[in-house]
Amino acid sequence: MRLVLVQPQLRHVSGAENLDLIRRLLESLEPAPAPQDVVLLPERFYIEEAHDTYVAAIRELARRFGCIIVGGSHHEPIGGELVNAGVVCGPDGAVLGRYEKLRPYASERGWVRPGGSFGEIAIGGRTLLVLICADFWFADVFLRAGALPDLVLVPALSVTRKPTPDYSRALWRHLAVARAYEFGCYVGISDWAHPSELPVLFASGVAGLADPTLIEPERLFQPLGDASIRAYPIDFAALDAFRADRAARGFFWKPVDRPPGAKTGS
Repeated sequence: MRLVLVQPQLRHVSGAENLDLIRRLLESLEPAPAPQDVVLLPERFYIEEAHDTYVAAIRELARRFGCIIVGGSHHEPIGGELVNAGVVCGPDGAVLGRYEKLRPYASERGWVRPGGSFGEIAIGGRTLLVLICADFWFADVFLRAGALPDLVLVPALSVTRKPTPDYSRALWRHLAVARAYEFGCYVGISDWAHPSELPVLFASGVAGLADPTLIEPERLFQPLGDASIRAYPIDFAALDAFRADRAARGFFWKPVDRPPGAKTGS
């Protein structure tokens, strides 16, 4: 499996511009995506709210490039409200799963209600966990997962109030490495490139891969940097060996053991 991350200069406007740009990026990828490859798109790259057209667009991308597409997100109308949500589609265009943003961020809270489910998807015997942007910052979300994820995917729309993106990039880098090491998983992030202009702030461009199996400190997080697209090989055998080594030393995450009848607090 390869994980394909993207970080294009996007626009916060209606229309097909962002979708067309992502399509061109995937056309430029060498070698072309394979059926077992996973492409992660950024949060809200699809500005339109029409859910049917969003799902049709993700299905078309998956069929066209013959791979798995984790479709970022859009604001989906549900029961008269909006939910920040996305879908995962397989190489044949079939919808494999859906996910919602549990914790809307900043001004988004004024018009988007919290979602009720995050994405746990089994592909090729491995568990993928999709957490939209701000959800990645809450450890309790990981503890709600039904299975330990092998690959955590974060569709991001990062923002910064600082004069440069350096502060946000450092925070995201350290968090991704910590999550990858604590939970023994790969962490992939796709984002809007800096300085994609948003209604108030600018995007930071925090995309990259955290790989806990490596020992070179400078490679624990591999950012896209100035690249708009990059494919990372995912070695699950190396991940299994990493987990086995940590388990042998009693240093691997598992649910906290509690004595019978112990209270967990109110």
